[in-house]
Amino acid sequence: MTAERTPLYEEHLRLGAQMTNFSGWVMPLQYSSIREEHRAVREAVGLFDLSHMGELRLTDDVLAQRVVSRDLGKLRPGRAQYAMLCNADGGIVDDVLVYAMADGSHLLVVNAGNQDSDFDWIRSHGDGAVLNVGRDWALLGVQGPHAVGLVQRLADQDVSALRYYAFAEGKVAGVTGIISRTGYTGEDGFEIFCANRDASRLWRTMLEEGRDDGIRPAGLGARDTLRLEAGLRLYGNDMDAATNPLEAGLDWTLSLDREFIGRDAILRARDKGLTRILVGLRMLDRSIPRHGYPVVNDGERIGVVTSGNVSFTLGYNIAMAYVPPTLADPGARVGVDVRGTAVPAEVVALPFYKRPHPK
Repeated sequence: MTAERTPLYEEHLRLGAQMTNFSGWVMPLQYSSIREEHRAVREAVGLFDLSHMGELRLTDDVLAQRVVSRDLGKLRPGRAQYAMLCNADGGIVDDVLVYAMADGSHLLVVNAGNQDSDFDWIRSHGDGAVLNVGRDWALLGVQGPHAVGLVQRLADQDVSALRYYAFAEGKVAGVTGIISRTGYTGEDGFEIFCANRDASRLWRTMLEEGRDDGIRPAGLGARDTLRLEAGLRLYGNDMDAATNPLEAGLDWTLSLDREFIGRDAILRARDKGLTRILVGLRMLDRSIPRHGYPVVNDGERIGVVTSGNVSFTLGYNIAMAYVPPTLADPGARVGVDVRGTAVPAEVVALPFYKRPHPK
């Protein structure tokens, strides 16, 4: 199958990006270096192409309540929330952002590799009540301590007043879209939805207007190291259809006092007791933990690293891994099998990094 291209594909080539295939899409891995792009987001502002993400519009409120793990009755228009889609066994079909639109519908932002399967799965529970609109829209991420000021200068309204996980419909640089105060980096900023035809104009204006802010285009490499530091899970690595949300530390995304697909199985797993829990690991030497590396204790394999890398912000190497509950408390010591050597690591609380609040 031929990999798909976002409407910003030519912009990435123009900037000399190193491209890669990610979930069936040709995407920029990096433009300069992952470290430089990572630090730009932490210290100034980074610009991401997120147009590979999928968008599904649900027009049936009953269907939305059935497939989404949170109580949508509490979600007011203009607000978004993070939630799960779960299968009947309680496994995670996908993790999504749910937007409550002014017309009463719900917009689900889903992972790129799952948008078609999510659409089919939701449609199997309510034919005709869901639309797959992801390939009609572009999505740009503007993240970092200078992001709010940059977008505010280009917006037609006071977007700086938007609360976290709130959104508004309006214009940025004359481009009509949805301005959402959300992100996947651990920094403040916005994600801006617009029509495909307007994406390049918005992208170029952002880079031009953001020069004095220290803006850099940032690729998937920096997006991954940033989200890992922020303790944000990646579907396909840290969770999948065989993962119970409770194991992944995502109990706060579940409204267990109401019915949704998978609820009963999740409750049974909770009552039975979990056999593994996702934790943070701080490596105690310079070894870099990678996805799939075994976690060991006293010579026995007890778990697996799901995400791991260098922390450019903190100066040491970090990972997320599943371990038994008896070794899940901060301060516990385990080993990570790095090419046959059990390297010491310490269990730490997630997230690894929290952005400093302005005084």
